[in-house]
Amino acid sequence: MTPVRDGLLHIVRPGALTTVQDAGRPGWAHLGVGRAGALDAPAARLANRLLGNPPGAALLETTVTGCAVRPGRTVVAVVGGAGSRVTVDGRPVAWGAPVRVPAGAVLDVGPALNGVRGYLAFEGGLEPEPVLGSRSADLLSGLGPAPLAAGDTLPLGEPAGQPPEGEGPTPWPGAPAELVLPLHLGPRHAWFTAAALRTLTTAAYRVSPHSNRIGLRTEGPALERARDGELPSEGMVLGAVQVPPDGRPVVFLNDHPTTGGYPVVGVVPETALAGAAQAVPGTRVRFSVRA
Repeated sequence: MTPVRDGLLHIVRPGALTTVQDAGRPGWAHLGVGRAGALDAPAARLANRLLGNPPGAALLETTVTGCAVRPGRTVVAVVGGAGSRVTVDGRPVAWGAPVRVPAGAVLDVGPALNGVRGYLAFEGGLEPEPVLGSRSADLLSGLGPAPLAAGDTLPLGEPAGQPPEGEGPTPWPGAPAELVLPLHLGPRHAWFTAAALRTLTTAAYRVSPHSNRIGLRTEGPALERARDGELPSEGMVLGAVQVPPDGRPVVFLNDHPTTGGYPVVGVVPETALAGAAQAVPGTRVRFSVRA
């Protein structure tokens, strides 16, 4: 195929779910707008760093099945996050390190070999139109670019300068064999029995296949309520562990709603959530209560 010589990234194969993400749009929750942004923020920042991009430059977040893209001009790219096989026009290239992709060549990111979400960054970043200061897609609210489809295009940014000199192989965190989530109890832990709180911290919960960017759902024993009824809707934060009527905890991730009426038994600190982005269905989940 004749190379398309333009400043666009052409989507050849979108995979199960590929979205544009950056550092998100914090600070709008009071208006009902969630944060969004890359679920595995450390992986996204590392991919950008290897290219000399700002930490919050926009990139692609893939889900399980990878994606394939064709740049209209020669670019340098990094594929990181979930491990995968990477090719350029069918030839294997490095995963987790900068790779030169000629204009018109197909960069194909294969299915995840470990983990769930991959990050595909380009020197200069991606530059779709920002919404409220961010280029991130928010799947709950619909803000930002829509999930990508075959034939879509995205503007490529201009490289700011030379990528940093290589320092040998870059260590990327792997998918967790067990997801240990520190938990600060509250604000509604009193809605649950003492036995339920013991269950929360001792039971063998596992990641549900119904998890998504909104929340990590769990499978395991239900938490028993100490009181009936529901709360008036109140504010929800990133990492809130909400307990819906089925009693199985849900850990709110980046596309979570900004309000909710089910009780929040505790909150997982943001710094501990990167593992939740890469935990495959069936991964054991353990909640560890912190003072």
